[in-house]
Amino acid sequence: MRLKQLEIKGFKSFAHETVINFSEDVIGIVGPNGSGKSNIVDAIRWVLGEQKSKELRLDQMSSVIFNGTKRRKAGGIAQVSLTFENTKNLLPTEYSTVTITRMLFRSGESEYRLNGVPCRLKDITSLFLDTGIGSNSYAIIALGMVDDILNDKENSRLRMFEQAAGVSKYKVRKRETLAKLKSTSEDLERVEDLLFEIDNNLKALEKQAKRTKRYFELKEKYKELSTELAKMKVATFKGRQNEVRAKLEAEEGRYRQVEVEITQLEAKLEADRKGNLDKEKALSERQRELNNLVGNIRGMENDKRMHAQKQQFLEQNQTKLSEEVKATLARIRQLEEDIEHYRSELNAEKRVEIKLEEELAGTEEKLASIRQSHGALKTGLDDIVKEQQTLERQAFELEKQKAINSNQAESYRQDALRSQKDTEQRRHEVGGLKEKMAALESEEKSKAHAVAQLEREEEDRQKNIKGAEAELEALNQKITKVNRELDAKRNEYKLTKSMVENLEGFPESIRFLSSAKSPDWDKETPLLSDLIYVKEEFRVAIENYLEPYLNYYVVPNLDAAFRAVQLLSKTQKGKANFFVLDAFRDYIAPMTLLPETLQAIDLVETDPAYRNLCNYLLENVLITERDEIREPLPEGKFVLLSKSGRFIQRKYSISGGSIGLFEGKKIGRKKNMEVLDAAIKRLEREGNSLSTDFYSLKSKIENLKAQRTPAHIQQEQNALNRLMQEKTALSTRLENFESFIREADEQRTRIENAIRKLEEADEGIERQLKEKNREIAAVKDRIANADINYRQVAEEMSNASSAFNEKNIQFIRQQNKVSALQRELGFREKQLEDAHRLVVSDQKALASSAEEIQTLQGLADELEGQLQQAYLERKQKESLLTEAEQSYFQSRGGLNELEDKLRKSLKQRQDAQVLVNNLKDKVNDIKFEISSVAQRLRIEFNVDINDIINQEVQNELPQEELELQVERLRGRLENYGEINPMAVEAYDEMKERFDNITQQRDDILQAKADLEETIKQIEETATTQFLDAFEKARLYFIDVFRSLFTEDDTCDLILLDPENPLESKIEIVAKPKGKRPQTISQLSGGEKTLTATALLFALYLLKPAPFCIFDEVDAPLDDANIEKFNRIIKKFSKDSQFIIVTHNKLTMAAVDTIYGVYMAEQGVSGVSPVDFRDYEHSTTFEVAEN
Repeated sequence: MRLKQLEIKGFKSFAHETVINFSEDVIGIVGPNGSGKSNIVDAIRWVLGEQKSKELRLDQMSSVIFNGTKRRKAGGIAQVSLTFENTKNLLPTEYSTVTITRMLFRSGESEYRLNGVPCRLKDITSLFLDTGIGSNSYAIIALGMVDDILNDKENSRLRMFEQAAGVSKYKVRKRETLAKLKSTSEDLERVEDLLFEIDNNLKALEKQAKRTKRYFELKEKYKELSTELAKMKVATFKGRQNEVRAKLEAEEGRYRQVEVEITQLEAKLEADRKGNLDKEKALSERQRELNNLVGNIRGMENDKRMHAQKQQFLEQNQTKLSEEVKATLARIRQLEEDIEHYRSELNAEKRVEIKLEEELAGTEEKLASIRQSHGALKTGLDDIVKEQQTLERQAFELEKQKAINSNQAESYRQDALRSQKDTEQRRHEVGGLKEKMAALESEEKSKAHAVAQLEREEEDRQKNIKGAEAELEALNQKITKVNRELDAKRNEYKLTKSMVENLEGFPESIRFLSSAKSPDWDKETPLLSDLIYVKEEFRVAIENYLEPYLNYYVVPNLDAAFRAVQLLSKTQKGKANFFVLDAFRDYIAPMTLLPETLQAIDLVETDPAYRNLCNYLLENVLITERDEIREPLPEGKFVLLSKSGRFIQRKYSISGGSIGLFEGKKIGRKKNMEVLDAAIKRLEREGNSLSTDFYSLKSKIENLKAQRTPAHIQQEQNALNRLMQEKTALSTRLENFESFIREADEQRTRIENAIRKLEEADEGIERQLKEKNREIAAVKDRIANADINYRQVAEEMSNASSAFNEKNIQFIRQQNKVSALQRELGFREKQLEDAHRLVVSDQKALASSAEEIQTLQGLADELEGQLQQAYLERKQKESLLTEAEQSYFQSRGGLNELEDKLRKSLKQRQDAQVLVNNLKDKVNDIKFEISSVAQRLRIEFNVDINDIINQEVQNELPQEELELQVERLRGRLENYGEINPMAVEAYDEMKERFDNITQQRDDILQAKADLEETIKQIEETATTQFLDAFEKARLYFIDVFRSLFTEDDTCDLILLDPENPLESKIEIVAKPKGKRPQTISQLSGGEKTLTATALLFALYLLKPAPFCIFDEVDAPLDDANIEKFNRIIKKFSKDSQFIIVTHNKLTMAAVDTIYGVYMAEQGVSGVSPVDFRDYEHSTTFEVAEN
């Protein structure tokens, strides 16, 4: 397969229709910078399907259309056609000639054609798949792409190997399969979500259908087991109660006996303690006197020890200073001798330095003279060489211009003939196009009306769906809000109920009185916290203020309060507080308000009987919305509460801080439970109603979505789009044909004028060439004569420069030697000065130390005498202290024995008291347990305990297991909830839908498994084929690389991830002989280009591309490497066509045909062919040698 022809019109700078015939094996494209050479390569990329504007050196794709110049208007269409000869049937088509065309209109519409028939881009890419042809294939290489290959930018090496190995089609299939797999997975996720939602609803309905029957069975069983358990518990409690009462009587007798013993011991102990106290005072006085004396002795001993240590230090320092003075005097003598030696040596070296400096000046003067002569000769020779180069360039430009003019004239003549023929053909086609345009306009109107009607119907359906979905979302949010509120209320209800039943947070006395059975006390007497109720927003503030009084009982009179106090005292159950209602019968609270406040009493709900009590407690208590008040309260007994509960402010104090989790939970617990219960029932009803509406609306949405858009709506729209595209294309063609006819007539006139001008220019060029050749010969003779004199003077300058450098080195060394001696002499003088100062300092320190040692010796003798006298006095006082201690401890021993006896008796009394209290608590607990059982039977089952108390227990299970069963049944009943009688019918309907969707899910899972198996097979086939191709390409790369360099050079291709070859990076190893680069980036520009060329041609050997395009790839190569580059292209041109865009003269000389690209008019490119095989061009490309 070969390239046959490229047609360009309106693409970038090619405003006119331009045709390039590729009839030879190696074609060159040349021209000055900016003439449009690379636009030809871009046109080939573009027509092959390039989609990235940056690859075409553009900001946006619409810029490929000719943008106009000062003299020409912008084009309306860019069109490129590329024709192939399918001689080897490489393309999968029956045609021997294949033409692909790509058009882009200014309106943004584009069109692809295959042999003139409209097609898709996918059809073109599929046609060229695995042929080595493509917009991004290794067949089209620009200079910048060589760096991309070497740097492996965007994994370009792997992409080239995929194209050469023929695995691109597998990767395309894999991407398509993965896309299908992703779509299948998304479908599966949607089905799973739907199944999950339906399954949850299905399970709920199934449970509701079974709940009603099961509920009554559980309730009956619960009543039976609860009654048996009550009989069993009461019998157990009575037995335990008799045992505990017997123990209680025995322990109370023991307690009274111990109480008498304690009274006797305490009286005797008090008498003995008074006598012991006098002896303790005498002992303390003796001890104090002895301690003072011992402290004085220790102070004198420390002073004596410090004087001795200081004297020892001074004597050691004297010895050290004497030795240091001797050493320093010896060092002074040595330094004086060294200084004298260095001064003598320094004078001698300075005389040598002066002599070397005189010799250096003479040598430098001689070198400067020779350099002046050398510079003059070199300047003259350079001028002659530059003159030769200028003349040779001028001659080459004249010869090149002559060849271009000749080819351009021939091209003009061919263009004129082709333009005439095309004009006649276009005039014939214009009439047919106008008739076809009228028919298309009529058909377009009909189709547009039909599509508009269908779109209105579809728009209505979508609006209905969106409205229903918005309503569904709002319902879902309401359901979520109700469920959250319901959970919060249920949790609060359970917490409050638990606190009420268990009396959490109350002292033992309250718990006792709330359950006590006594004729002197009514256990139903209310607490203050149960009598009042406050709205939630003010509850925390008022509760914090009333916190000290919430545990007070409210009794009708003083008699009831005293009976309760006597009961607590008798039973040892602690203390309780009481409010007496009689005391508040006539109480009237003053009502006073401050600005921005509320009366706390107005926010409290309570029975009228307790209103005066609340007025008393909340007298002058105000509530404010503010969280911080810095102003003092006015006169009066005001108390200010923050609404949030953060602080309580009084006249002279303020308290507050963070708010606890359970604050606001004590006031009005029972009332709050009633409010919560009503709220829970209301929320449950509201939730059920919202759920019914939710599922009804969801069913409506599914029905709307199930109504598919009519099948023909998309067909009608596609048909209308095709008509509009065809109409636009016809309109554009018609405009282009008419424009073409006008431009063709103008072009023929311009061509005739251009041909005359070119012929006249060629005559002038021929005359100028002869003159230039004569001037070049004369200049070459002048260069030869001047070169001989220049070489002689250069040799003399080299010898003089060497002599000067040698003398200069000797002079610098001598300077360094003199500087070193001067530094050493200064260092020795500084050391001598420091040594003299050190001797003087040490001698002064020796005299001072001798005086201080004499003083310390006198102080030590005086302290020794004082210490001997103090030791005698200490011995006398220690004897007196011993006698006092013996008397005190003898008395203290008797006291300890009495105290031990008393402690043991107190411990016995305490143990007896604890045991008595515990036994009383057990008796009361048993009474309470029996009462709780009776009360529970009465409340839950309306059964009186007296009716069953004497019955035999029928159940043989142990009590623990029976309690466990009852508790389980109670929990199940409490959590049962409401019953839905319509659940069975809804369950059957939803079950049928669930089964259908489950079948759909199984089908999708099977399809997913099939796609995963397909991907696995594609990867295995592609991997095998890629590895085989890679190994062959590697061997080809080594052969081609060594042919471009030498046989001893090292190179290789390495897969960095052999375990995953299809995604692995490919490392290029290239080490020309004599070099050891760490990476390929360390090679020179030419070596990099040859390495990339070796890789490309290795791929061509593996899978030859029908054609190869090199865009200025040879730019970095020198002449020697250009020869290698041209040889390998000639070798491979037997199997592939080569199109080379170049500026290199040697490359131009090696091609078969050259197309010259030029701009006869600014901004508009033209092309002229030249066949260099018809020219003798050896002189044209002659290179000047220096």
